Amino acid sequence: MEWVVALALGILPGLVWLVFFLREDDHPEPKTMILKVFVAGGVSAIVALLLQALTETFFKQTLVLTLPQLVEENVVPYLAFSLIEEGIKFLLVFLVVRKSVDFDEPVDAMVYMITGALGFATVENLFLAYSSGGDDLFSLMLLRFVGATLLHALGSGIIGHYWARGIKFNLEAKFIVAGVVMATLFHAVFNILVLRFNNLLVYPISFLVLIGFFVLYDFEELKKLDELKPKVYT
Repeated sequence: MEWVVALALGILPGLVWLVFFLREDDHPEPKTMILKVFVAGGVSAIVALLLQALTETFFKQTLVLTLPQLVEENVVPYLAFSLIEEGIKFLLVFLVVRKSVDFDEPVDAMVYMITGALGFATVENLFLAYSSGGDDLFSLMLLRFVGATLLHALGSGIIGHYWARGIKFNLEAKFIVAGVVMATLFHAVFNILVLRFNNLLVYPISFLVLIGFFVLYDFEELKKLDELKPKVYT
């Protein structure tokens, strides 16, 4: 019975946010594509975890960067691991949707990126749910719901916004790089805030809420753009 509870609580945060963000799409995407992208996001979590494990020692021992008066420890791993997660999430979603006929509106880039991110977060949540041993699992998943799960969705939403504008203005590569950099910084700042204010989570959560308003604005901005021009990837 415990594994059923862990499964349900592990899936619920991502599912709730998925329903929320899908409502931003005036022309809903096919459920099969949503499922494919969600699964791809889950796969990206495993890939990112393996890559982080392989590079952890390197980033912790060979590079040093601190933020005086904020956190007296090497913040390079936070930046590097955030970059790995945001980059891998984008890559897996890109590979799934890049040739799809359903990828035909600017807002689709944000919808698919957020969907993939929630697949990523759900795999993380399931791993933590099963590894927690059932100790205060509900509180853990509640924190994940308002914290890391939303973090992943917003970070990928930022990338999706830049991606759509890059396609629209024929500057795709540059805009994608800019989006990944912005999402990485956002991701790393959140993690540092959690580290610095681990007993005052109102600060990192307030930061997420602030960024959330910008991401919702990005949705409205993309809805005003014309349909994406056909894009052929080689």
